[in-house]
Amino acid sequence: MSKTSTTHKLSTNKKHIKTLTVEELITWAAANNEKAFRARQVYDWVWKKNGTDFNLMTDIPLGFRRILSENFVCNSLKSFVEQVSKDGTRKYAFQFEDDNVVESVLIPSLSRITACISTQVGCALGCKFCATGSLGFIRDMEFPEIHDQITMLMNFSTEKFHQPLSNIVVMGMGEPLLNYDNLFKALDKISDKSLLNFSPQRITISTAGVVPGIKRMADLNSPYQLAISLHSAIENKRKQMMPLTNKYPLAMLTDALKYYHKKTNNRITIEYILFDGINDNNEDADALAKYCRSFPVKINLIPYNSTSDKTFRKSDPVKSKSFADFLESKNIIVNLRKSKGSDIMAACGQLANLK
Repeated sequence: MSKTSTTHKLSTNKKHIKTLTVEELITWAAANNEKAFRARQVYDWVWKKNGTDFNLMTDIPLGFRRILSENFVCNSLKSFVEQVSKDGTRKYAFQFEDDNVVESVLIPSLSRITACISTQVGCALGCKFCATGSLGFIRDMEFPEIHDQITMLMNFSTEKFHQPLSNIVVMGMGEPLLNYDNLFKALDKISDKSLLNFSPQRITISTAGVVPGIKRMADLNSPYQLAISLHSAIENKRKQMMPLTNKYPLAMLTDALKYYHKKTNNRITIEYILFDGINDNNEDADALAKYCRSFPVKINLIPYNSTSDKTFRKSDPVKSKSFADFLESKNIIVNLRKSKGSDIMAACGQLANLK
């Protein structure tokens, strides 16, 4: 494992340039005696070229770059620390101007690089098995912060792995659908065909089951993929692990997912962490199979990654395989995942700003 850090100095008095439309940027440039095409060049740097520093916008006159730097920032991330796992996974702790930190991960596989991004500083849901939940909720990430995070990871993918980012999973710190507007504004910019044109089919949003957000995705015919962190299809078990179930019980979640599928016709991904002796027996597998009859799914079975809570342990590999085999016997698409980055606390459920 290795660790490096880089610092960017920002000022809280400056507005983020990503909060301006191209028309507003043109108007501002005119007020500073610059032509409209210069404003469009800056806009392209910010939105199409993943620009994170005005000083590196080399086709912009030096004087205009100086004026831009005096009035705006184009990167809300003050600093970052990088950790590298023995399996090649890279974790980034991004620090904002207010000194709050979120973590994001780049996960390499044979043919692709996946970015796992965060949407909140901390998390309010308090899932018992998740390290992020132990932080509590601190604040939502703003739209430019989410976009800057993705931009930085895109740049790192090219720099570190010599290939462009392939997929984005919104499965990091926070509950994405509780920061809906900021998240979707950022993703819509990332997937805009006139900008980065990142395929929305390669973006997956994972929720613990925030029903209003799921229905909103359905009503807006969201182009992004939906994943549900389920972890048990037995009500009492899920309530013990995931307090959100008290607000949105399984029956309500089922109705929302049926509604989502009816509106979008998209297959839903079910994420299911296997915990030894808790949710990995035959009764649990049967309950999960029955729950998934209501809509087309694929199921990702995920090994548990240890946190400070000793209540939960990783399921035995033999039991995990038996669980997967049972689901496959019911004609369900099942993937038995392997964890990456656990040695640097970068695996699923481990993001908690721990060094």
